[in-house]
Amino acid sequence: MKLTKSLLVGTALTALPTLALAQDAAAPGFDEIGPYIMTTLLFCMAGFLVFFMAAGFAMLEGGLVRSKNVTMQMTKNIALFSIAAIMYWLVGFNTMYPGDFNGYFALGGQTVLDAVGISAADAALDYASIGSDFFFQLVFVAATASIVSGAVAERIKLWPFLIFVVVLTGFMYPISGSWKWGGGWLDAAGFQDFAGSTVVHSVGGWAALAGVIVLGPRLGKFKDGRVNPMPGSNLALATLGTFILWLGWFGFNGGSQLAMGTVGDVSDVSRIFANTNMAAAAGALTALIMTQVLYKKPDLTMVLNGALAGLVSITAEPLAPTLFGALWIGAVGGIIVVLAIPMLDKFKIDDVVGAIPVHLFAGIWGTIAVVFYNSDAALMTQLTGIAAYGVFTFVVSLVLWFILKVTMGIRVSEEDEITGLDVSELGMEAYPEFAKG
Repeated sequence: MKLTKSLLVGTALTALPTLALAQDAAAPGFDEIGPYIMTTLLFCMAGFLVFFMAAGFAMLEGGLVRSKNVTMQMTKNIALFSIAAIMYWLVGFNTMYPGDFNGYFALGGQTVLDAVGISAADAALDYASIGSDFFFQLVFVAATASIVSGAVAERIKLWPFLIFVVVLTGFMYPISGSWKWGGGWLDAAGFQDFAGSTVVHSVGGWAALAGVIVLGPRLGKFKDGRVNPMPGSNLALATLGTFILWLGWFGFNGGSQLAMGTVGDVSDVSRIFANTNMAAAAGALTALIMTQVLYKKPDLTMVLNGALAGLVSITAEPLAPTLFGALWIGAVGGIIVVLAIPMLDKFKIDDVVGAIPVHLFAGIWGTIAVVFYNSDAALMTQLTGIAAYGVFTFVVSLVLWFILKVTMGIRVSEEDEITGLDVSELGMEAYPEFAKG
């Protein structure tokens, strides 16, 4: 009996390799599906974090505008994200990632997700699920629109702004984004932008700059040769927004590794996290020290924007630098903010939240800084990319803002601006128990 059992066990063990081979032939093994699963997971988790940046932008803007305009900023931010989600599904994603195209322009159609319960045999195992990729890219375009929202605050009408967002998120951002991330002409030329210092942040900055030029400054901001400060309603809220953005940036940069299927990929994601954090810290501390030296007292709003400028600066190349490299790149971003905000005031360019110095100027710096650590980057190619995105986005935005201005008007009346957009545009206040400010 024992002999028979031994023979049966031996026969079964001998057959196991044959069964395993048969199973492998029928379905891909973990070595094949593992990278697909892990990269899909990376996109989902990073997408959650970048989505949370929408709350960060809303809190930052709500804290830096006056109390009479807070409800308007909240409305704009939730509406712009919703518009971005629909427009990116409708045309944006397949415009930005059209596959084979001429390298300059290809208008895409609706995004179609993978089938429910898709099998490994039918999935594109060389990358990630369509749903995760679409969602991860979608939250980036919403961030671009949020940049514009803060700069044009406190005097713009709601509906013209939202019409601009439709065009920005559905067409402008995807078209220019395809030049690099969609395999277009700038990608072919060797332009380097890992997570979007230019593709995302400077695009938002250029669109914002065009908007504030056409809008003009807020009433009373520049008078008799003086710059009149207009303090925000809630610096605690602005600080919370900055920390939320800082957190979300780990998904912004880390997810842009676009792979988590190997030991090297996972290690690189962790390296990106560390560099991203270092750049933010350096930008904040640099702004803190500079405002103490220049103004004899630290300026919290400058410190907050210094942290964000450090984040924008490292976004073009968060992987290659050492921690010291991330520190000094972020520190330069902090310097840029402290110097650029008063410079814009001298030109009477009224950017309510400092979005243009943070996202445009620091975005340009970060794109140039790539050449210090990425051997594939060339200075002239980086400058070409910066110029291409700048000319396209600024000119198209300027034209669109002017069209909106002459057709339906983009600025509220003086009376409505004095009253505040919360009451004049929306008929409700964010802080009804308190006096207007």
